[in-house]
Amino acid sequence: MTTSPRWRSVLTPAAMAAALAAAALASGGTVYADDHATPHPPYPSKPVHPAHAPQPAHPAKPEHPGKPMHPVKPEQPGKPMHPVKPEHPAKPVKPEYPAKPVHPEKPVKPEYPAKPVKPEYPAKPVHPAKPVYPAKPVKPEYPVKPVKPEYPAHPVKPEYPAKPEYPAKPVYPAKPVKPEYPAKPVYPAKPVKPEYPAKPVYPAKPVKPEYPAKPVYPAKPAKPEYPAKPAHPEKPAKPEYPAKPAYPAKPAKPDYPAKPAYPAKPAKPEYPAKPAYPAKPAKPEYPAKPEYPAKPAKPEYPAKPEYPAKPAKPAYPAKPAKPEYPAKPAHPEKPAYPAKPAKPEYPSKPAHPEKPAKPDYPSKPAHPAKPDYPSKPAHPAKPEKPDYPSKPAHPDKPAKPDYPSKPAHPDKPSHPDKPSHPDKPDHPSKPTHTEHQDKDQW
Repeated sequence: MTTSPRWRSVLTPAAMAAALAAAALASGGTVYADDHATPHPPYPSKPVHPAHAPQPAHPAKPEHPGKPMHPVKPEQPGKPMHPVKPEHPAKPVKPEYPAKPVHPEKPVKPEYPAKPVKPEYPAKPVHPAKPVYPAKPVKPEYPVKPVKPEYPAHPVKPEYPAKPEYPAKPVYPAKPVKPEYPAKPVYPAKPVKPEYPAKPVYPAKPVKPEYPAKPVYPAKPAKPEYPAKPAHPEKPAKPEYPAKPAYPAKPAKPDYPAKPAYPAKPAKPEYPAKPAYPAKPAKPEYPAKPEYPAKPAKPEYPAKPEYPAKPAKPAYPAKPAKPEYPAKPAHPEKPAYPAKPAKPEYPSKPAHPEKPAKPDYPSKPAHPAKPDYPSKPAHPAKPEKPDYPSKPAHPDKPAKPDYPSKPAHPDKPSHPDKPSHPDKPDHPSKPTHTEHQDKDQW
């Protein structure tokens, strides 16, 4: 049986329906064949849609001029005549695959050996009985709490005395009228700042009026005494608690066994005496360093050239004379400032003592001349590195030939069914090879 699409297109809907019906009857229909002897009548098919029904030719549509109609199909007017296409050449038949060999029968599966009987576990040992603990002493009952006494009633709050009426505030004298300042002169258009004239004399300040004496307030009434608070009631006597029961005497703790005495440790051996180190040789004296040569005198720098004299700065033009403004009239009410006392002269500070002259530093000794180092030997000349040999040129790669196109792959034949194991039944959920072939046919 093949699975190519060419054979799928040949299957008709009727053949598919027959195959489906046969598969359904073979799977579950045979089980209940006795219960349903008479099958149900088939349902009537649906009517054909009017759009899909064959329509008659349109009577009023004229033929297209200049194009001949198809001679084979005169029942479809209005369709132009097309050239007949040549038939396709027949495709070559593909060779069939060789038949696959039949699978050999599987050997009979040997039976598993019988499992040994599980041995019984040994009986658990019986644990000794736990010791009985002594009974705990009975806890004494708490005594009855005394009744809380009632607190005395709060005393009535006394009324405050009536607030006395304060006398009316006195009428203060009227404030003196502030004098009007004279009109300010109109300033000219910002001339050079003139010198300020002398300040005018301040007018005399008015005398401060005397305020009337404060009135004497009436004496406050005496505060009434609070009533005496009642005495607290005596609390009841504390009851005596019952005596605590005596606990049973604890058993005496056994003494620890005496520890064995540690064995005597052997005496530590004495270390051997260290040998005396030989005397170190005396350090040789270093030779005296040579004196440094005298440094050459620093050359004098050449004298700097004299810069040319700068030209004389021109004199600024004369400023215009300041206009004389009329003196401001003295204020009639402002008094003159009292003359300030002369500032006292501070006492002259004492002269600091002269510092002693700093002594000159002692002259440092001249550095000794450094010895000349011996000339180092010249390095030998290195041999020249040889040139690498020239590599041969790579040969040209051969041109890749045009590979022929692959032929069409033939259809594979169906594989023969595998033999089922005689002792092992087939799994119900695993489909067989024939079911897969049926699915490929669909």
